[in-house]
Amino acid sequence: MNMAKAYLEAVGGLSGDIMLGALVDAGLPLEALTEMIEALGLSDEVRVSAHPLSKCGISATKVDVDRVEQHHHHHHGHEPAHGRSAAELIAVVEVGELDGRVKERSVQIIRRLAEAEAKIHDTTPEEVHFHELGGLDTIVDVVGTVEGLRTLGITELHVAPLPIGHGWINCAHGRLPVPAPATAALLRGVPTVAVDVEGETVTPTGAALVAELAVGFGRPQRFVSGAIGYGAGNANFDPVPNVARLTLEDVAAQPQSDEATTVTLIEANIDDMRGELVPDAIDAALRAGALDCWAAPIIMKKGRPALLLSAIAENGQAEGVADVLLRETTTLGVRMVQMQRRCLARRQVAVETAFGTISVKLGYQDGLVVTASPEYADCRRAADEHGVPLKAAYAAAIAAAQSEIGPA
Repeated sequence: MNMAKAYLEAVGGLSGDIMLGALVDAGLPLEALTEMIEALGLSDEVRVSAHPLSKCGISATKVDVDRVEQHHHHHHGHEPAHGRSAAELIAVVEVGELDGRVKERSVQIIRRLAEAEAKIHDTTPEEVHFHELGGLDTIVDVVGTVEGLRTLGITELHVAPLPIGHGWINCAHGRLPVPAPATAALLRGVPTVAVDVEGETVTPTGAALVAELAVGFGRPQRFVSGAIGYGAGNANFDPVPNVARLTLEDVAAQPQSDEATTVTLIEANIDDMRGELVPDAIDAALRAGALDCWAAPIIMKKGRPALLLSAIAENGQAEGVADVLLRETTTLGVRMVQMQRRCLARRQVAVETAFGTISVKLGYQDGLVVTASPEYADCRRAADEHGVPLKAAYAAAIAAAQSEIGPA
């Protein structure tokens, strides 16, 4: 999967459903959200649908989260009338069959929401209740956004300053000023801009998503625009379109820069951990954003055999990777040092072979291709489907890539 950036502009505002709409409009299959609901064990309770919606002349996608009509109400007699608590929502996510990093980030977002609401309403985060659809739409909005970004290969979300309107809104707790107190608390440290719109432009869920997921504010540097999606909300803020625009980076459009960049090396010497736990630690580090992670045998003092566990991460991801290594291994500490990293300029192409379409990464130096590397997963699938050796699929991909090879 390509690792790419995305740029989010909340033109008229941001909410969970607007974010889902932008993801679907940018290319996320609606089926991915349906599968996510199934992975959470909620397919008997909620469903998602999408339809086009125009806002001030801009064609966008509106995603709706609806309760499934229950013909046997006694099956859900436990559903509290006042909505599910934050603790109950987190429990649903934690037992779901989700990617580990998706689960971790989704729980963190729900916790942010709960902590902000609890502080405003003088209760505890665990006891905060989410009212819409019993809180299930909150889960779908949050987990759907995190899973959607992962599915689209987005590893960096950059966000433009969020537009903040004025006036009052009516909610379950009464009449509240705009932005709602919980939203205001979640927007601490997030750049905003005032807009002449009466009403709630940014919801607590929208604010929590940005507070947790944004790695930077403003358009990212060296950004090549690719697919663009518009997500719409129900409210009308004429003449301001109530949409958000999500622009995905087109990593295949041109070779990435071969300039040297600064990365962080995170390492730990480990001599007291079972060997079968090492692959899981490596996988966890990669899910946390590590560019690479590996283990090598070493000899420590007094001749003790051990492993050197190493990971490389971009500076913005280094702390998260370090946290994972500390949590997933037996080490009491990690070493972190910055170093220079230089990579070939790269471009990914899809080539047609006798065994189907296979992606190939091309590496450039001084404008000339010096290496071509077929994607293992594509070659494995092609080999299995056609009953040929893996090396035959590799050779076919390399041969087909020859027609793509030219100046960068």
